[in-house]
Amino acid sequence: MTTNNQLELGFNGTQCRIHGRKRETRMARGQWWFARMREVVNQAMDLDGGGAGHPEQIWMPGANRQFKA
Repeated sequence: MTTNNQLELGFNGTQCRIHGRKRETRMARGQWWFARMREVVNQAMDLDGGGAGHPEQIWMPGANRQFKA
């Protein structure tokens, strides 16, 4: 079965439709958000990590298995 109609979803038997002004406002907010996110990504700095850190083994008091010499 093929149809070109849009599926309408509803709550408690009522249909929810986005028409006209409401849809334009929603699209404008979405466009603003994604433009802002692109701007943030473009302004992100690449940080030089200075290489890998050295592994460190520490003793945690109260751990279940404690090393006793």
